[in-house]
Amino acid sequence: MNIVCLDMEGVLVPEIWIAFAEATGIPELKRTTRDEPDYDKLMKFRLDILKEKGLGLKKIQEVIAGIDPLDGAKEFLDELRSITQVLILSDTFEQFATPLLKKLDWPTLFCNTLIVGADGMIEGYKMRVEKSKLATVKALQSIGFDTIAAGDSFNDMAMIKASKAGFLFRSTDQIKKDNPDIQAFDDYDEFLEGIKKALTM
Repeated sequence: MNIVCLDMEGVLVPEIWIAFAEATGIPELKRTTRDEPDYDKLMKFRLDILKEKGLGLKKIQEVIAGIDPLDGAKEFLDELRSITQVLILSDTFEQFATPLLKKLDWPTLFCNTLIVGADGMIEGYKMRVEKSKLATVKALQSIGFDTIAAGDSFNDMAMIKASKAGFLFRSTDQIKKDNPDIQAFDDYDEFLEGIKKALTM
């Protein structure tokens, strides 16, 4: 039985931190997992900036409330979910994701959790499991699923390479150059056809 594992930010919805950086005028927060392979390093960098600027969870959630899925993403996801099981694997956080999931018709999401103080400031974060995307793909495979995985960033590469089939979607030129063996798409229709072919393998 097949299951498709998709990254969320950059694949289905815009990058939350980039949207927040633009809304607050803090360009340093535009750094994402496309730029920094070390997720812990990236999050420490982000949280230090939030603390320095006095920005808490509520401010980020206000920005997220105004974010819509990427053009065509919901239609792509609706059709994909009509033909196979789909699981969203993301390094985002429960406190960020809910408004976005609602706009995508509530797909299943596995992600992480923020640690938020009584004052609303983000004090840290709890990863669901180490190397969560790869660990989830391996766990699914251990109970009889064939996984097909897709994403756009460094933190998606392990689950893509561990799967029966894997794809890049709207990734960076550098990541595509570094992984010429992985089929890359920029268009949802072509992406869907690529997944459909993989489902018949």
